[in-house]
Amino acid sequence: MHNQGAVTAITAKKLMLALAAAGVIGGAVGAIAVNHNNAVASGAAAATAAPNYVAPAPLAATGANVAMALPDFTQIVARMGPAVVNIRVTGSTKTAMNGPQGRGGPQLDENDPFFEFFRRFQGPQNPRGQRNTPVIGAGSGFIVSPDGVILTNAHVVRDASEVTVKLQDRREYRAKVLGSDPKTDVAVLKIDAKNLPVVPIGKSNDLRVGEWVLAIGSPFGLDSSVTAGVVSAKGRSLPDDSVPFIQTDVAVNPGNSGGPLFNTRGEVVGINSQIYSQTGGYQGLSFAIPIDVANKIKEQLVATGTVKHARLGVTVQEVGQGFADAFKLESPEGALVSNVEKGGAADKAGIKSGDVIRKLNGQSIVASGDLPAMLSVASPGDKVTLDVWRDGKIVQLGARLGDASEKPQRAEREVAALEDTGSKLGLSLRPLQPMERRQSGLASGLVIEETGGAAASAGVQPGDVLLSINGRPVTSIEQVRDVVGKSSKSVALLIQRGGDKIFIPVRIG
Repeated sequence: MHNQGAVTAITAKKLMLALAAAGVIGGAVGAIAVNHNNAVASGAAAATAAPNYVAPAPLAATGANVAMALPDFTQIVARMGPAVVNIRVTGSTKTAMNGPQGRGGPQLDENDPFFEFFRRFQGPQNPRGQRNTPVIGAGSGFIVSPDGVILTNAHVVRDASEVTVKLQDRREYRAKVLGSDPKTDVAVLKIDAKNLPVVPIGKSNDLRVGEWVLAIGSPFGLDSSVTAGVVSAKGRSLPDDSVPFIQTDVAVNPGNSGGPLFNTRGEVVGINSQIYSQTGGYQGLSFAIPIDVANKIKEQLVATGTVKHARLGVTVQEVGQGFADAFKLESPEGALVSNVEKGGAADKAGIKSGDVIRKLNGQSIVASGDLPAMLSVASPGDKVTLDVWRDGKIVQLGARLGDASEKPQRAEREVAALEDTGSKLGLSLRPLQPMERRQSGLASGLVIEETGGAAASAGVQPGDVLLSINGRPVTSIEQVRDVVGKSSKSVALLIQRGGDKIFIPVRIG
């Protein structure tokens, strides 16, 4: 849970790496953070009548001097505002104590002459070195059922011991958290009330890029603030998230989180959740959880209090131009499978390391983050069809999704013995010794002792174990030379580094 006005940020470095891997950015970029916004919300009277929306004028045939009318959101604010609520939370969080043996006070070595003084006189000892720190937070939500069911963000009520909901007419209720799902950042609350105003629910899949949208919330405690903008993008993947976010340019600040995002028909199409920010405030990029995803989560939380997420059982990487050249893809699109969990859904379906997943149930996968976003709306046990690029052609495979809550088995280590002088790659290689094979669990492979040239520039490191090239297992020098010789631009090396398998593209042309 957050203090009011505080935000949870993903580090700038982590975000930049994710965006660079997705091909969104390149080169050095200033620090950017993704912030979870704490929120307070309220509103103004419920109904489902359409607002007074003025349709855009037709575009001029020449494309010049185009005039377009702006939407009128006054009806949405008047009719839907009362179903937007203010959420206040209190709770506590454990924080580390600084003093000796977990006490408050300065950090002192046991040999320091003042150590005994602080040990005796700094109050009761906490053997775990932690103390409970009270936290007060705030958030937004909106009523989706007349009997008091409310949707909000999971981070708004995280660690809360008491949740209070305040309606627009100033009535207050103690709320029960029916359930919370940190993975999608959705939580469901329940208050003991009847005949409450509700918001109509739309379909986020029907949103179009460029469409007008509206947010109601209390940024920085300014109740019932209304902001509007357009949909900037759909299906946006963010670091450490599996939600296909709606990106908008609606001004969202601390205080809006958990509040509704409306379309021009007055229907909720998303839950405002995150922002990109260098300062903690709005900078033009806001993200909302699609209501289609939130509704699916809500149904499970209301029914059972828990959520089951689907699991395919693969680790994927971005397909850059280097990988596209290595695997002879026409375009750098798809999700490159670097690891397959043993016994998982993908393993049972026959997916292998080196496959590039191009479609899921006929829906194209452009960036690797599209795959987990698509799976976020699936359920364990669902059957899916995967279009996989393998050996220069598409192979269609069927898989029955597993349960993400089940602990996966240790991944099967599919390896090949590789021998190569490494002259073209810039590698010095040697076979794994018997003891190394036993310790690593690898049947065979080549230890990379030295790197240089193209391989070093690509990030290959001494101590890595080379497993395959371009997804093809090789067992001799001749095979390695054959694969590299037939590759005019790039090769994809499958590397074992520690407990992870990763593909690294090496440009050799």
